Amino acid sequence: MLWSAVKHLVLYTVVFVAGAAVLAIEILGTRILGPFYGVSLFLWSALITVTLVALSAGYWLGGRWADRGAHLSRLGWLLAAAGVWLVGVPLIARPLLVVAEPFGLRLAVLVAAFVLFAPPLTLLGMVTPYAIRLRAASLAEVGRTAGNLYALSTLASVLAALATGFWLIPTVGVTRLLRLVGAMLLLGAAAACGSDRKKGRGASVLLTVGLSLAGFGIASTGLRHGKTPAADPGLIALIDSPYAEIRVVDAEQGRILLIDGGVHTVVDPETWRSRFDYVAVVDIAKHFFSKPGRLLLIGLGGGSVAKSFARDGWRIDAVEIDPAIVDVARRHFGFVDGDARVFTTDGRAFLRSHHDAYDIVVIDAFGSSAIPFHLITVEAFELVARHLRPRGVLAINIEAVGWRDPIVASVAATLGRAFTRVVALPIAEPPNTLGNLILLASDRVLEFDEERLGRPLDYLADPDAHRAVVQQNHAWDNRFAPDPRRGSVFSDDLNPVDVLAERINLEARKGLHESASLRKLAW
Repeated sequence: MLWSAVKHLVLYTVVFVAGAAVLAIEILGTRILGPFYGVSLFLWSALITVTLVALSAGYWLGGRWADRGAHLSRLGWLLAAAGVWLVGVPLIARPLLVVAEPFGLRLAVLVAAFVLFAPPLTLLGMVTPYAIRLRAASLAEVGRTAGNLYALSTLASVLAALATGFWLIPTVGVTRLLRLVGAMLLLGAAAACGSDRKKGRGASVLLTVGLSLAGFGIASTGLRHGKTPAADPGLIALIDSPYAEIRVVDAEQGRILLIDGGVHTVVDPETWRSRFDYVAVVDIAKHFFSKPGRLLLIGLGGGSVAKSFARDGWRIDAVEIDPAIVDVARRHFGFVDGDARVFTTDGRAFLRSHHDAYDIVVIDAFGSSAIPFHLITVEAFELVARHLRPRGVLAINIEAVGWRDPIVASVAATLGRAFTRVVALPIAEPPNTLGNLILLASDRVLEFDEERLGRPLDYLADPDAHRAVVQQNHAWDNRFAPDPRRGSVFSDDLNPVDVLAERINLEARKGLHESASLRKLAW
């Protein structure tokens, strides 16, 4: 009787562990693939698709395998195989992603998600139907048994989803957590095999060895929370926040902030002046005003825009949803509290809950793959308009493949619903290549005395200042009004921004992965 109770406890534990692992794997998948492909709608769709397909296959296979003869040790082997696979994922992920890259963004992310996560998810899907066969003593109690076990598995998934996203990823890190999940599965497998008197004793010894190896892998996992291994001297910090994977890298271009594998800030690590050309072009918005005023910055990044306006005497409110980004800006990019008053909240939530008026609003929260759809709609721009003073200006930084990219026309068309004038300031050369554009929107005439732009300085004396003046003059001289008829108006109800950003993301990732100095450190 006691041994039977132990076996039942082990069985329920195995089902719980398998259910928890499923959601942990799905969420971890975004952090494993995101730095390489970007965390986009396509990535989430691929992971959800692979999860459902694998679980369906697992349910189908598990039920048939159970009918051939159910033993607790066999159930243990399912967990063991899934655990071993997960422990090995960090070793095979990078070569696989490199091989899949030529497939194009959608197919590549689907193939990578399938190869990395379909095998363990299929094995875990087999657990519950197999457990039902083990637990049900008679046909009369199959329904209750199935309900209990599926409820337990789903409850475990719920708890794992909350723990993984709210606590484990930010505190443990992605690679270590993935191996911890693998070790948890191996531990459950050892318990299942060990409790099977007839078939499991030898297997439990082998699984204990596997568990030890998994523990060694966890202990030897590399960079976490700002520690720099000797093998990656250019990698200053790696942080898994609740919102993104954040990397700080020193490379030949300067100090770089990467968020989910996309470049968001580049500065000179000695002077903290930006080497990202768009920051200089955003400064053009200052020239519409005779004296410094108030700026609302949505998206802090490394703090380059805030520092530039602060140097000229502007009073700045900066909104950044991720506290880890604020900490990184302070620790690694020279941002100080005197540069801006920082609010750690969502940009649109800030616009709804605060009522201050500003001379300039800058939205700098868009990357090639991570374009928060709720910040680029008619409804969002109408909120911004209500926060601008009568002659205020909105400046938006976007990335595009060419000056006439459809996303430029679409953002301009959307801005046109809230403002009477929209002007694009291009940066990339030649005009058909990947680069940033600054879109200005206002109800005022967007003109000023061009003498304020200044003339190029001595490059050798101050190359960063020289570059800034050149970029400002280039952008202003080539300004144009995008044709709104070529674009779609984004709304909260209908917003195809992920589709329009796909080609941009692909080009940005391709350039990053081809960079000899950044490829290793960026992923």
